[in-house]
Amino acid sequence: MMKFEKYDVVVVGAGHAGAEAAAAAAGMGAKTILITQNLDCICQMSCNPAMGGVAKGQIVREIDALGGWSGIVTDRSKIQFRMLNRSKGPAMWSPRAQCDKAAFSANWRSVLENIDNLTLWQDEVVDVVIEGGVVAGVVTKMQIVIPADAVILTNGTFLNGRIYIGESTFSGGRIGEKSAVGLSDKLKEYGFEVEKLKTGTPVRIDGRTIDFERLTIQPGDEMPQKFSFSPITKPLVEQKPCYLAYTNQRTHDILKKGFDRSPLFTGRIQGRGPRYCPSIEDKIERFSSKDRHQLFVEPEGLCTNSYYLNGFSSSLPLEVQLEALHSIEGFEKAKIFKPGYAIEYDYFPPTQLTYTLETKKVENLYFAGQINGTTGYEEAACQGLMAGINAVLKLKHRPSFVLGRSQAYIGVLIDDLVTKGVDEPYRMFTSRAEYRILLRQDDADVRLTPLSYELGLASADRMERVVEKVRNSEKLTSFLEQTSILPSECNDFLSSRQSAPIQQKVRLSGLLLRPELTLGDLVQVSPSLTDFIETIPMAIRDEVCESSEILIKYSRYIEKEREVANKILRYENLPLRDDLDYRSIVALSFEAREKLSKMRPKTIGQASRISGVSPADISVLLILMNCGRE
Repeated sequence: MMKFEKYDVVVVGAGHAGAEAAAAAAGMGAKTILITQNLDCICQMSCNPAMGGVAKGQIVREIDALGGWSGIVTDRSKIQFRMLNRSKGPAMWSPRAQCDKAAFSANWRSVLENIDNLTLWQDEVVDVVIEGGVVAGVVTKMQIVIPADAVILTNGTFLNGRIYIGESTFSGGRIGEKSAVGLSDKLKEYGFEVEKLKTGTPVRIDGRTIDFERLTIQPGDEMPQKFSFSPITKPLVEQKPCYLAYTNQRTHDILKKGFDRSPLFTGRIQGRGPRYCPSIEDKIERFSSKDRHQLFVEPEGLCTNSYYLNGFSSSLPLEVQLEALHSIEGFEKAKIFKPGYAIEYDYFPPTQLTYTLETKKVENLYFAGQINGTTGYEEAACQGLMAGINAVLKLKHRPSFVLGRSQAYIGVLIDDLVTKGVDEPYRMFTSRAEYRILLRQDDADVRLTPLSYELGLASADRMERVVEKVRNSEKLTSFLEQTSILPSECNDFLSSRQSAPIQQKVRLSGLLLRPELTLGDLVQVSPSLTDFIETIPMAIRDEVCESSEILIKYSRYIEKEREVANKILRYENLPLRDDLDYRSIVALSFEAREKLSKMRPKTIGQASRISGVSPADISVLLILMNCGRE
């Protein structure tokens, strides 16, 4: 075998997890190599061509705040931007961008090719080298040994991936791309638990054959924002609309005709699919009382006629897919570029990982992305970023970097994976986070950039921008709290907004507490506020105004949630001894003894979230710890 030069970090797979892992490791000064089967397919958008959405948009903002690249690449590639859930509170506001999928991949490759310390290599990894329980490198299909001090596996759906279209089945990691065979079996030999999951994707349609006049248009925001807090990306000028369509009873009847040939219903697919994003055949089976389902028609780029039919994922025979598609209003003459299909693949239950995403069985070996049972570009990317950071920190003998549930959605995601495991592809929802008001998309940079700066990942310019944003936000908030307005200045305007008039002068902050009023409304009646806002640097003005408005309107809720979080944190971070023999603690339930012995939680908080560990079991541990201190 040929032997390469030694690297600090090897990253296997160049999807969203692998790209962030490699960029983070190299960005922190580690000599890094990124290995992928095809360098022309870096960060492919295998499913829908979009980044963000509910909870996912918060994750992208957090990645960006930590010095990752997903937000910047999205801004460089987006063709539409929408802030979802604007009608709800700011904890639910979620940025989402439709992307040009070809530009997205090309932009990511450009980023990676221009990072110091990072080498790209096209090959397939078939084995990892382990010496004395510590990873020592990888072996590729070309029979090359690449020595390394740390290895991060981000293989996505490629491990023993198998594609299903009706009765047709064949090996593949994505349609048109071969699966990775061998590595999964090797890891199983080394003692890792391996299971299967499945996911799917719908047909890609030739937009020239869609009657858009019969669909409902979904335009982007009039004032589109950016994903990244960095000023290096330009505002979006040209936007391309999405559309809404609907299935009907005839569509459902046609799809049902193919159920006896569906791999989902005949048992040929064993892996569990995502409950929250089922295939169209699964939807009409589970929700048989519904006579229609909403579909999202999404453009795949500015310079292509390809459209993605979100909500129409299917593994039915191609002729059934086509007949059902033609029964949908606006798609009667539709032609497709690519069929829908399901893919079944190997994953490694994430309870086999520590909170740094390092495996418990092999030191310095990390798993990130769909290999851990997650789904979604954003969930994968944040894992890659955290694995890359922690691999380098360990090699430098520095403390690990673990985010808490009250610090970031990323912390919620990793804690859920490592503590609870998965029994279906894991997707982030706002409902998974206990502290949603603290984990808003608007303040991700304030929460996380200082931490990244200490790690050496976020630049000094980024840190200075956060400091300037906080400073200006505090000044604006103070101005609103100290500046008053007279009834004669604002009552006519208040009446026009169906807001009660004031009887005496009040503080601007008091008016802003009214749900029907915004900071933009106050600007119209207070010249002094307008003058003050104009003193804020243009580059951060919108962010500062949004931040100040949220802090004033929701200050009581934010403070209350912070108090609750701090109270819980008293117990959350109480450490548990590594050598604690849970099986000998008879006061614990039998299930708790088994689960705690297997999971080996580091803290009381982690133990409390393990399925099968009851509040009574936690009380036993707290009593035991108090006795131990006495």
